Amino acid sequence: MFEALGRFLFRRRKPLLVLTLLFAVLSGLYGVGVFGDMKPGGFENPGSDSRKAAQLAERAFPQRSPDAVIVYRDTSRTVDDPAFQKSVTDTVQALPKSSVTGYSTFWMTKMPAQVSHDRHATYVAINLRGGDDNAKENSYKAIADKLDAPGLTTERGGPVPTGHQASDEIGKDLGAAEGLSFPVLFIFLVVVFGGLAAAGLPLLVGGLSIVGSMAVLRVIAQFTDVSVFAMSLVSILGLAVAIDYGLLIVSRYREELERGHSGEEAVARTVATAGRTVMVSGITVAVALAGMTFFPFGFLKSMSYGGVAAVVLSVFFSIIALPAMLGLLGSKVNALSLRRNKAPRPEGQGAWYKLAQGLMRRPALVTLGTLAVLLALATPFRNVEFGISDARQLPNSAEGRQVQNALDKDFDSDAVKSIDSLLVLKSDATSREQGAALQAYAERLGHTEGATGAKISGATGTTARVSVTFDGPEVSGPARDLVNRLKDVPPPAGAKAYFGGQTAVFDDTLDALGTTLPWMLLYMAIATYLLLFLSFGSVLLPLKAILMNLLSLSTTFGVLVWIFQEGHLEGLIGFDSTGNIEPNMPIMLFALIFGLSMDYEVFLVSRIREQYDTLGDSTAAVATGLQKIGRLIASAALLMCVPLAAMATSGVLMMKLFGVGMVFAILADVAIVRILLVPAVLKLMGRSAWWAPGPLARFYGKFGIKESDEAPEAKEPVPVAG
Repeated sequence: MFEALGRFLFRRRKPLLVLTLLFAVLSGLYGVGVFGDMKPGGFENPGSDSRKAAQLAERAFPQRSPDAVIVYRDTSRTVDDPAFQKSVTDTVQALPKSSVTGYSTFWMTKMPAQVSHDRHATYVAINLRGGDDNAKENSYKAIADKLDAPGLTTERGGPVPTGHQASDEIGKDLGAAEGLSFPVLFIFLVVVFGGLAAAGLPLLVGGLSIVGSMAVLRVIAQFTDVSVFAMSLVSILGLAVAIDYGLLIVSRYREELERGHSGEEAVARTVATAGRTVMVSGITVAVALAGMTFFPFGFLKSMSYGGVAAVVLSVFFSIIALPAMLGLLGSKVNALSLRRNKAPRPEGQGAWYKLAQGLMRRPALVTLGTLAVLLALATPFRNVEFGISDARQLPNSAEGRQVQNALDKDFDSDAVKSIDSLLVLKSDATSREQGAALQAYAERLGHTEGATGAKISGATGTTARVSVTFDGPEVSGPARDLVNRLKDVPPPAGAKAYFGGQTAVFDDTLDALGTTLPWMLLYMAIATYLLLFLSFGSVLLPLKAILMNLLSLSTTFGVLVWIFQEGHLEGLIGFDSTGNIEPNMPIMLFALIFGLSMDYEVFLVSRIREQYDTLGDSTAAVATGLQKIGRLIASAALLMCVPLAAMATSGVLMMKLFGVGMVFAILADVAIVRILLVPAVLKLMGRSAWWAPGPLARFYGKFGIKESDEAPEAKEPVPVAG
């Protein structure tokens, strides 16, 4: 099938390239509008009790949960100065009602918590008009320039302004990352290919993947919420994966040219071999990324949509558009060469071959040593602490971060910290009967272990709110335990209680992740095992690959905890540790790293399998397979790290963690797991690595996804030392 596809692509190469160009233009024109359709946030479970509590509070007590917090400050005057009051009051009163539904100032509420300790600053809580995050962000944009108070310093923060600032920061970081990545990648590709013509082709595939994915995301955004963070994954992953696949296709095509094939035959053989590998690799990565849709969080679902789109389009352009381009170029793919052609090394020679020999001389020692290093690096993951994403994700220069810092340092933030029980009652909350029941309920909550008190903080219609105070951080283990104890306290007869506030959100988030994660793991394990069996024809190799991936992931998570949670390398990398990890990030990284690790596993073991089918000797197959694919895998990993390393320079902590985590995962996986551990383990396994029971072996022989359609040539096994 793949060989026939290759011949079709060669014969229809010109119209296919015209269609590709048309697709790129239309996708670019449509996809550029995706930024206006994406939304901030997506880190909360929309079906959780804490979300229902937030919706109840927003309808009944909107002043309690502001959308924007604006800090006004004067170095000489205090809030007691009438001029200070007039400046702030006149500013907020002039805000258009078409964008603002309400606001509260210190002079309205008389709440001491709204005044800084030195009384030189105050904050105004503003509620914005809009039924969802996107509408509220539009309302904020309409008033952002109208918030400056004459004679005072103004800082804009709170959920909506912070989300807006994060979106702007990510957009700037993506532009800078792409601007840096393309020229650096081109230089690296020139070094890898030794020529200018071949170097530009993988970049072209990457560009097509990005513009196509933007269009796909915009279509998806018309039907469901898509997080603004998804664009970062599309831009970086689309470029990185497309370059990997493009590198494999172009390298194989040039290899076929060196064997004396040209024109239709070279394209057909390239698609039938490297094209199949790209297809298997892409499906494996896409399957892993699709696992994020199991979770109820918009952030993870959006990352899945963007990631799957980027990978699928990378595969599509790599095995459709790229072979058509190669068919049009022919031998001109080697044009503008910058180095002399070297005679190919005979099998049994070369640095990668010798490395494999050395590893397989002492496979047990190599395996144990490598496992010891990986497990040591994974150790810090045992102490992981999770937390909620907030303004601390932004750089210190961002207004939202400055507002958060001011609230934590200059204001009594504990005065408004609480766990809120939102109650839906059977009758009027202001009636004498319900008032007595609510008071009794508040007393029970206030006497719960860990609580310092509780009071009725709102009552209107059939909705009431009881706020529970406590000591310590809102996002912590003890606070989470308190929420669960409060949930066990019976509400008034006939009432339904929903617990809200940051602590309740944190608790619901971890509960949802813990409930869903086993199903995601089961899905990924089964799907990956089946795909790898069809690729390798072995019942043991897929299990080995899955276990190695889990080990590689644990190592990455351990390093991330050591850096970002414990605060090591803050000065070098340029961030301020929050003391915890946002819980959605490990899930996203798990899916990405698992998929990309399998990507390299397929690259390596497929080539070893091809050599095994030809040579019939497992040890010789490992050595010759690594010699043929080792340089390509190492080059692909380094190339993929370029855009990811560029993302690690982002000012948004979440994007920085993503970039650092992905770079470490890829380098460690390729250098330690694939190049060192896999050859040693395959040596220990011997011929059993390729074993399958008779019925499964026959099934693989008929339906297996092999590297080549050709029948293997009978060769004498290449002798391998040791």
